[in-house]
Amino acid sequence: MLPSTKLIEDVTVNLLRTAVTTLPDDVLMALRDAEKEETSEVARTQLRTILKNIASADRLSVPMCQDTGMPIFFVSGRCLPNLEEGIRRGVIRATSEVPLRPNAVHPITRKNPGDNSGQGVPSIHYEHSDDDFTQLTLMPKGAGSENMSVLAMLTPSQGLKGIKRLVLDTVVKAGGKPCPPTIVGVGIGGSADQAMVLAKRALLRPLNVGNADPQLAALESELKQALNLTGIGPMGLGGRTTVLGVRVEEAYTHTASLPVAVCLQCWAARRASARIAKDGSVLDSREGF
Repeated sequence: MLPSTKLIEDVTVNLLRTAVTTLPDDVLMALRDAEKEETSEVARTQLRTILKNIASADRLSVPMCQDTGMPIFFVSGRCLPNLEEGIRRGVIRATSEVPLRPNAVHPITRKNPGDNSGQGVPSIHYEHSDDDFTQLTLMPKGAGSENMSVLAMLTPSQGLKGIKRLVLDTVVKAGGKPCPPTIVGVGIGGSADQAMVLAKRALLRPLNVGNADPQLAALESELKQALNLTGIGPMGLGGRTTVLGVRVEEAYTHTASLPVAVCLQCWAARRASARIAKDGSVLDSREGF
């Protein structure tokens, strides 16, 4: 018997509540390490304030940021015919119960239905998997960081040097707007739309999990080091911690193309995951993919 729509709704509400009120352990540890390593008192003060905010949100079970984001879901594993309706109902319910700020508006009229639902919302990305369960991974994405997203159609001749320049230019131009220290997601290859999905998916990999591809791992390390030399620092007020990490995903692309997407995530790098077994049992996790 397939899991019910109500079960999926309940799982969605729990994911949203968990994600907006508690930060994954790897992100929390990275922020604590950054506070210890900072030499600028202004930067340390900003990081201490962030850490106090996180602790208060966890203790009081309230959102850590007033911008509770747009709900973006990545789904893999078994296909559930009632999944989208369950997620939609869960988002609507969580908006009033958690509560979440009603962020979803019509792009032209700006009309707000008040429940974070509408055409194309919540956003759901499906990925093929042979797993005998359904995994839902949620990433609430705030506008401050999302507005700094960049998609560039580079020429193949620009190559790796062009990719590095795009990432550096994007972060420097963004400055303090995406609420640094940020996590930088980079999607390389595929088609234009695929590159941005890759960049967003890259943000789901925990900071304490390295890239399985040695070449991409080296690129992530090089970019992180370079970006932290920019001096932008926490909240753009200077310091040695501009980014907590860089995450890169790639896909084969057309011989005449080199799409590259850069997607920034603010210090509130929220995510939560749950696995729904075919018997309806649920395993929750904040660790993402």
